[in-house]
Amino acid sequence: MTRHFLPALLLATLLYGIAPPAAQAQSVVSPPDVRALKPGEFLWYPQIAPEGPVVLVVSLDEQRAYVYRNGIAIGVSTISSGKTGKETPTGVFTILQKNKDHRSNLYNDAPMPYMQRLTWDGIALHGGHLPGYPASHGCVRLPQAFAEKLFAITRFGDSVVVANAKASPASVVHPAVLAPVIAGGQAAHPALSAYEVYWNEAASPEGPVSILVSLYDQRVSVLRNGVLIGSAPLQKIQDFALNGTVLLVMTTEMEDIPSLLDPQQKEHRWVAHRVLGEADTPMPSLRSLGDALWIPQDFARRLYGILTPGTTVLLSDLPGVRATPAEQPTVPVLESDEAGPTSALR
Repeated sequence: MTRHFLPALLLATLLYGIAPPAAQAQSVVSPPDVRALKPGEFLWYPQIAPEGPVVLVVSLDEQRAYVYRNGIAIGVSTISSGKTGKETPTGVFTILQKNKDHRSNLYNDAPMPYMQRLTWDGIALHGGHLPGYPASHGCVRLPQAFAEKLFAITRFGDSVVVANAKASPASVVHPAVLAPVIAGGQAAHPALSAYEVYWNEAASPEGPVSILVSLYDQRVSVLRNGVLIGSAPLQKIQDFALNGTVLLVMTTEMEDIPSLLDPQQKEHRWVAHRVLGEADTPMPSLRSLGDALWIPQDFARRLYGILTPGTTVLLSDLPGVRATPAEQPTVPVLESDEAGPTSALR
């Protein structure tokens, strides 16, 4: 069983649980089998979770994409990722750009409908032909109708997890969220000492908030709308390790206990997704993380003040900033939409 088959089972269970009355009346009803979806097919039940932050999990080995809203699975689709030599990079990304009518700058003005850019060097989600195997130049192709539905519910800064159960953490490309950027896509490298705190909300007054907690760098970086607005040193207990990477997504719900960031406020409820590491590795609780990690108190209070539903926290053993700053201009999306039949839908 691959590590992403459990989300598939969860989705099937949820969908089975809301089967229409006519189906429930039958003596034998089988839940949807997401493994049996044919190229171009998908399942979409947004009514399971009508509101909340969206996270997309792309499984390269399964060639499937799972959509979660407010921590609950609402859809799954077949995909086509990068072919051999043009593999789709793994990691945790944020949606940087959206264009419903995008056309390729590299491949004869080919249509790439409902494009959502994941990296400044050309990787994106978009509608396209799905032959049933990895065939793109690095992008993640989706059935066009699914791409349209996904496009309608996402926003800038939403998280996209691209994972491969056969890949080791060491092979993961440092994702966009691990490299704080300034407007225009260049990497931001503030000259901060190990103990210096940086906070400048005016650098990006609005937009979704993403927080990187890098145990490797022992630093916390705060991005809003993809722009670095805060950074602070991180202290941890000796020998503490995550053994992978964990993504936390803030929901709309609250806990009736004091917040770890600001004890004068209530704790937000978070949903955790293990991105890298063994599937059976225990998921650390928020309280256990609070006992093991510390940031400056004033910085923590400021951080609490900008949290909104959909805020993501990426906790990782990986470095927080690329070794080489991304000074090059934005690269066109690396994809062409090969001619093919209209995708079958479900």
